[in-house]
Amino acid sequence: MSAFLPWVAVIVTIIAGWALLKRYQTHLVLLFAGLVILVCVALVGDASFLPKGVKPSGFWLFDIFATFKSIATKQSSGIGFLIMTAGGFAAYMDRIGAAKALVDIAVKPLAKLRAPYVVLAAGYLVGQILVMVIPSAAGLAMLLLVALFPILKAVGTSPAAAAAVIGTSAGMTFTPTAGTANLAAKVAGLDPIIYLVQYQLPLAVPTLIVCCIAHYFVQRWYDKKNDDVYAEAAAVKAVDAPKVPKWYAIFPVLPIALLIIFSKLVVASVKLDTIAALFMVWTGVVIIEIIRLRDVKKIFKDAMAMFQSMGKMFAGIVALIICAEFFATGLQTSGLIDALIKSAQGVGAGMGAMTVLLTGIVSVVTFLTGSGVGAYSSFATLAPDVAAGLGGSVEALVTPMQFASGMLRAMSPVAGVIIAVAGAAGVSPVAIVRRTWIPMVLGLLTTLIVNQILFG
Repeated sequence: MSAFLPWVAVIVTIIAGWALLKRYQTHLVLLFAGLVILVCVALVGDASFLPKGVKPSGFWLFDIFATFKSIATKQSSGIGFLIMTAGGFAAYMDRIGAAKALVDIAVKPLAKLRAPYVVLAAGYLVGQILVMVIPSAAGLAMLLLVALFPILKAVGTSPAAAAAVIGTSAGMTFTPTAGTANLAAKVAGLDPIIYLVQYQLPLAVPTLIVCCIAHYFVQRWYDKKNDDVYAEAAAVKAVDAPKVPKWYAIFPVLPIALLIIFSKLVVASVKLDTIAALFMVWTGVVIIEIIRLRDVKKIFKDAMAMFQSMGKMFAGIVALIICAEFFATGLQTSGLIDALIKSAQGVGAGMGAMTVLLTGIVSVVTFLTGSGVGAYSSFATLAPDVAAGLGGSVEALVTPMQFASGMLRAMSPVAGVIIAVAGAAGVSPVAIVRRTWIPMVLGLLTTLIVNQILFG
């Protein structure tokens, strides 16, 4: 391995970071960054980038694209298909009104509370719980803007405070149906439910408590300061979903409930696959819809939302994960990751320092780009090598990185969800960010500290 290759990887990574800041298309930036690094690796005669089971073609350029094909095939049939299925299921739940029914039921008790900032803090907790069954940050925010936003304003909090809380509601996606959570579980070699219970929740609970308390004081302080500049608020339209019985609220929760029941946690003798659970519940709901409405043509049309959204999920998230892993393959084969591990060992830095470093990188890229998926996907796949080199656990490395990808998105003024909630409140995204950065930074610090205590 030539000594200059790690420096090539560093230069390419810096250029890729610059391109992302300039809002170039993330998928293609990562794809070409990986391509450039692998071309340089191949030109010095190293074909170690070929995945296991892929035979050399005899020509290095063909080998590079065979590597890309292998990554794409693996992701599309594995974690990628799971992400597509989860996204499709969420879209169908939204289409038939089940997601809206769940949100309405969840936020309704808050209207009975009289303390404004207790309601606000409780609203944050409700949003973070709902993200377990509505993993889309933007989708959950739109539902909460309709159901929770009016309640928070009615009890006396400012529109900016209400929007800030809703904008952070998907800061931590600790759910087996979220893309980044599934990728973390896959990298760690764990069942998504086991990863949720044993690694995500122990970090999420104290982090949520800290964020909740921080929201209480931060939003109250800014409301007393009362210096937000309001313009005309964007009209928040109710979700275009049919009215359904309240018991429809159980449908979005049902796959997770089944996965918990039929796992090592409860019934160890029967194993239920996540994809199978999602398709099973989807099929059952379609049958229930037929029995209830008796309009088979319309119900079948609605059911197609599952497959239509799966296609969108592939174009948006799965393709991004494929390109990110291709880029990560370039970083690995260039020798850069080995160099980082050796440097860390040389100065006596362990897993704790490397966790902070990688989490910091993911955080910065997420904040600057407004998207955590690309940053997280690029570095998550490197975790096994880093953990093995430093003698630590993969779970302790990927979980803070995954949480950071959501929390830093909630304090990025260019994130879609922040722009959306700012428009609903009639303030600038920067006005929202000044209300979200303290709770999110404190939350991330809590995550890193608790992670080091429990898994370091």
